[in-house]
Amino acid sequence: MRARLLLAPVLALSLATAVPADAHPRASNVDLVNPLIGTTGTDPSEYGGMIPSTAPPFAMTRWSPQTRVNYVSRLPYHHDDTAITGFIGTHQPAIWMGDYGYVSGMPGLGDVRVGRSMPFTHADEHASPSRYSVKMSTGVGAELTGTSRVGVMRFTFPADASPNFVLTATRAGITGGVHVDPARREISGYNPDRQDSKLGPFKAPGFKGYFVASFDTPVTGFGTATGTALHEGERDRTDAALGAYVRFPARTRTVQVRIATSFISVDQARENLRREVPEPRGFDRVAAQTKAAWSEKLDRVDVEGATPDQLATFYTSMVHALQYPSEMSEYGRYYSAYDDRVHNGVSYTSYSLWDTFRAENAFLTLFAPERIDDMVTSMLHDYREGGRLPMWKNPAETNIMVGTNADSIIAEDIAKGFTGFDRRLAYEAVYKDAMTPPERDTELRFADREEGTPVEARAGLTTYKQNGWVAADRTAEAASRALDYAYEDWAVAQVAAAVGKPDDAAFFRKRSENYRNLYNPATGFMQARNFDGAWTSGGWTEGDQWVYTFDVMHDVPGLISLMGRDRFVALLDRHFAEGHNNHTNEPSHHIGYLYDYAGQPWKTQAQVRSLAAANYANRPDGLTGNDDCGQMSSWYLLSSIGIYPVTPASDTYAVGSPFFSKVTLRLPGARRPLVVSSPGNSASTPYVSSLSLNGKPVTRPVLTQRDLTGGGVLRFGMSATPSAWGVS
Repeated sequence: MRARLLLAPVLALSLATAVPADAHPRASNVDLVNPLIGTTGTDPSEYGGMIPSTAPPFAMTRWSPQTRVNYVSRLPYHHDDTAITGFIGTHQPAIWMGDYGYVSGMPGLGDVRVGRSMPFTHADEHASPSRYSVKMSTGVGAELTGTSRVGVMRFTFPADASPNFVLTATRAGITGGVHVDPARREISGYNPDRQDSKLGPFKAPGFKGYFVASFDTPVTGFGTATGTALHEGERDRTDAALGAYVRFPARTRTVQVRIATSFISVDQARENLRREVPEPRGFDRVAAQTKAAWSEKLDRVDVEGATPDQLATFYTSMVHALQYPSEMSEYGRYYSAYDDRVHNGVSYTSYSLWDTFRAENAFLTLFAPERIDDMVTSMLHDYREGGRLPMWKNPAETNIMVGTNADSIIAEDIAKGFTGFDRRLAYEAVYKDAMTPPERDTELRFADREEGTPVEARAGLTTYKQNGWVAADRTAEAASRALDYAYEDWAVAQVAAAVGKPDDAAFFRKRSENYRNLYNPATGFMQARNFDGAWTSGGWTEGDQWVYTFDVMHDVPGLISLMGRDRFVALLDRHFAEGHNNHTNEPSHHIGYLYDYAGQPWKTQAQVRSLAAANYANRPDGLTGNDDCGQMSSWYLLSSIGIYPVTPASDTYAVGSPFFSKVTLRLPGARRPLVVSSPGNSASTPYVSSLSLNGKPVTRPVLTQRDLTGGGVLRFGMSATPSAWGVS
C-alpha cells in the first residue's frame, strides 16, 4: 500500500449477514463467502479495497462488475454506487496500484451507445467467488464467471429487445487496436495501458494486454467507436478512447460472451480460449469448475463454534488471501515487463511484498504449498530480467514501499522446507539486495512515488553500510528503511546459512543488530538520525515512532533487553490504551503478539480477540483497512486458529487465542489433519490456560511449521480469566 490515511473509526462485529442462519448443511464452504465484504468504508480509499470479482485462485485476470472508472486509488466497483457501467477483466491488484491491459464490455438495448449505464439495486445482485449476477433496471440480466485467463458473460434481454454489446479497449489518451470479424462472431485487439508505467525504470514499450471476445450469437451489425462516436461497418481501427460493438438479431433473449486475455499475443489469447473455455455456451460449466477450484481450498477447513457472520468472515478471508500473487504465465510462457520479452517458464505478478511478507506468505505456505516453489522461481526470473528481486511488481517494478522484503519470503520458504527453486541463485539475489546500493544512491532521496528513479532496492544502503543507519538528511523514510534493513539482514543470514556460507551468515546476523542504533534511550523510542548521528524527527513509512519502536521482528528478546522489560511492557500497554495501534496498516499487525515475548501472554490473547472484533465484520464496510493482496485477511485467518508469524523469516509462530471451539485443517501435502480444539471457547473465555500437541504439553507460546503440518490435535484450554500459562 502507499499514501494511506489513518482511519479513526473502529468497526464492530455486524449482526447483518448475507449468509442465512441455516447455512448448514451446505454443498461447500464457498457458499458462505460474501464477496461484498470490503467494498465500501468511511473513507473513499481507506477501506477494504475489495471488489466482488469472480475467477479461480491466483487467476491472471479477475472479472468484476464495473460501477466507476478505475485508476490508482480507485477500484472498478464500489458498493455505494447505484449503476453498472460495464463488466471488466481487471489486473488491478490493490487500491493503491494501477490496472494494466484491462478490457471491459457492456450489453445494450436499442441504439448502440458507448458509456451506457444501467441502474441496479443490491437486492437484485448476487456475488460469489465463482459467479456474479445482477438484474438491472432496464430488464437486462447479467451473469459473470471466469477461468484464470477467460471471462464468460451471459446476458438475458427482454423479449422485444434489439440487443447489442459494446467492448471498450482503451480510454482517452491510450491508443489501442481492435478488429471486428462478424463471420467469426469475434472482436479482438489490445490495450497497452499500464497505469503505473511512470513508476520504476522498466517502461516496457511493447507491453499490451491482448483480448479475443467471442459471441455465441450471430452478428447482424458491427462497427468501431472512438469516444462516443460510432464508425458503422468499420472492422479495424487503431486509436485512443477505442471500442468496438456488435448487434444481435432482434428478440434475441440470451447471449454468451467469452473474453480471453493474454499478455503475449492475440493468438495466445485465442489459445487460452481454446484451452479454458472451448464451448461457446460454456457458462455453467465454467462456473461449476471455478466453484470446484475454490472448494478444493475452502473445504479443507471446517469451523465449529462460529456464528454465521464469523463463518462468512473466515471463508471470505480465505478467498481474499488466495487471489495473490496472480498468474502471469500462459501455458509455459510469459511476457516480462522487465525486459519486454516473452520467455519460457513460470511467472507471477502482484507482489505486494511490503505487506504480504508479514503473514500472507505464511498462510500460503500452509494452504497453497504447491505454489510456493514457482512463486520464488518467478521472483528469481524477475531478478535475472530486471537485475533485482521485486519490491512491488505490477507487472514490473514500481518502487512502491520500502525494503527488500523478497529476502524475507525466500528465507521463510527455505526455513519451512521448500526446495524446488535455485537456492544458490536466491542467495545471489538477496546478497545483492544487502550489499549493492541502488544506482545514484548518494544523489537521490527516493521519495514516495518519485518518478525517473532506478530500482530503489534498499535506498540509502550507502549510509546504512557506513554508519549502521540510513541518514535521514539524505534518504526519504530513513528510519523505517533502517529498521527494515536490519530485519532483512537477518533474513539474508538465514539464506546464507542454508546455502553453506557460515561467514556470511555471521556477518549479516551481526549487522541485523543495527536496529539498536535507532533507539534513543532518552525518549524510549526509535528515532531517525542524520548522517552526523544527530537525532531528528520523521522518517517513517505509513506510521510513527509508536508503531516502529516495536518493528524488530527478528529479535524481540534483544529489543526487550535494550529497552528493559518493564519499560517495554509499559510502552506496549500505552500503545494500546492510548490508541496508537493502527490495525488498518501492516506495521501494527504483529504488535499485539509481543506480550508473548515479555512474559505476559494473556495480554496478547486479549488484544488479538479485541483486534479481530474491531477490524473484521461480515458487511460491505467490514474491513477497516486495505486488504493489500491478502495480508489483512491472513492476519485474521492465522489469528483465528491461534497463531501468528511475528518473525516471518523463520519457521515459528507466536501463540495467541483461537476464536472457535474447533477448526479442522486438512492442509495440502499433510499426512493427517490438524485439529485445533478449544472446548468451551467463547467471547467470554479468551484466555489460554493450557496447550498441548498430540497430548504433549506445550509450555511456551510458540509453535513451528512442522507442528502444524505434522497434524494431530492442538488442544487449547480456555479460561475467562488470565492464567500463568506460557509465562517464561
